[in-house]
This record gives sequence, structure tokens and C-alpha cells, in this order.
Amino acid sequence: MTDSLNAISPAGRVSGKVVFISGAAQGMGASHARVLASEGAKVVIGDLQESAAESLAIEINESEGRTAAASVRLDVTDLESWQLAIETSVTAFGRLDVLVNNAGIYTPGSVLDAEVDDWHRTIDIDLTGTFYGMKVATAELKEQSTASIINISSIAGLVGFKHRAAYAAAKWGVQGLTKTSALDLGEYGIRVNSIHPGSVSTPLTAGLKRGLGQVPAGRAAEVEEISSLVLYLASDEARFVNGAAIAIDGGETAGNNLRADS
Repeated sequence: MTDSLNAISPAGRVSGKVVFISGAAQGMGASHARVLASEGAKVVIGDLQESAAESLAIEINESEGRTAAASVRLDVTDLESWQLAIETSVTAFGRLDVLVNNAGIYTPGSVLDAEVDDWHRTIDIDLTGTFYGMKVATAELKEQSTASIINISSIAGLVGFKHRAAYAAAKWGVQGLTKTSALDLGEYGIRVNSIHPGSVSTPLTAGLKRGLGQVPAGRAAEVEEISSLVLYLASDEARFVNGAAIAIDGGETAGNNLRADS
């Protein structure tokens, strides 16, 4: 990227902020990166899929006409990988204002039939990975007058979900970690909130069979609708929002939408 492009000073709701996003090479994470960059942020795309992450960074830079994105290899289950990724981000962009813990997987199974290996892998990625990211990033976030941690949970972290023991346990754990950390980190100007999406249309979910009758909106969310909430929580507009668990699910967790009128 040329010096002339680097000299451009973007305007936007998160202008000047540096945002690290885990699991951002595709799906919701990629959408978050594009939206945040379009609103003036510099974004770091952390992912095990190195080529996809690099391609997305190039796409964003070309679209924005400036150095708006960088990519870094990240294994969220490895503390040292987190340390190197955050160090690389700060070296590239000079600071860190926002952490978006987006990486996650889903494995099926109840306590009767879930594979033990799936349990450990889900907890390691969805919950321990979130903890590692927060632990490593906090030192840099404390350097800013205001900072934000956004943990992507699920409505499975708000209500019970049949046949998803590991996933629900991990996502409820993310909510607990979020609320506890909001208390612990508030004195440093770091806000910690969790987002709880319902059904979302992404390439990874395109083949899933799921009923939408329980969703009052009658449809799945588009990824950009989730990204709009990420943008808000990353921005200074949300400086007094802390410790919140925000459902973005078309009303799915509001109550029983399938109950007959009679």
C-alpha cells in the first residue's frame, strides 16, 4: 500500500480505532471486519486459515483505498499464538482499542451421546479461546482511555438448547466470563459485552436444516445485521454499555412463538 493511501484520514463511527477479530477469515467475522473498516477502523484478521485471512485483508485494503486491514495466524486454543498475534497487531498499527472474540465452532450431542473429544474441542475454542484473547489483549486495551471487548456468544448462551451440550455450556460460559470481566475491567475503561445471535445466514450454515417458526421475524439474520451491533459496541456511542448480554435473534428468545392462539 502506498504512502499516499496510508495518508488518507478516514471518517466514520470507529475512525482511528484498531480492532482485532478472531475467526475473521469468513462468515460473520469477515463481515465484522468489512463493516468496521468501512467506518474508519483498522482491523486485524486473526485466523488459522492464513490464505483466506490474507485475501480478505487485501480485499478490504483495496476497497477502502488505504491500509485498513492486516492478517495474522491465530490458533485461539494456544496462549502463545494469542500473544504473538496481539504483539503483531500492535506492531502493525501502534495500538489496540477493541477485541472481538468471534471464533467458535458447534458440535452436536447431549450428555448421553456427545463425543468427549468434541466436548473438549468446543470448550477449548469457544470458551477458553475467549478467555485467552481477553487475558492477552487486556494489557494493550488498558492503554486507551476507553476500550471495548465484544464476545460473540449465542442464544444458546441465554436459553437451553436441545442436543447441544458442549456448545451451550461454552456459550453460557462466555456470558458468565463477560459479566464477571465487566466488573473486573470497568475501572480501566474497558467495557465487556456479549452478543447472542440466533439463526444467521452464512455459507457455513447454508446446508443446515432448521425451522424458523420459533422466530417472530420469520427468517434468519443477515451477517451485516450482527455486524451493525458489533460496530455499535466498538464505537464510543456505547461508552456506557458494559456487562450487557444482547440477544439479536428476531425475537426468538422472547417467548414461545409456536404456542397456539387457543
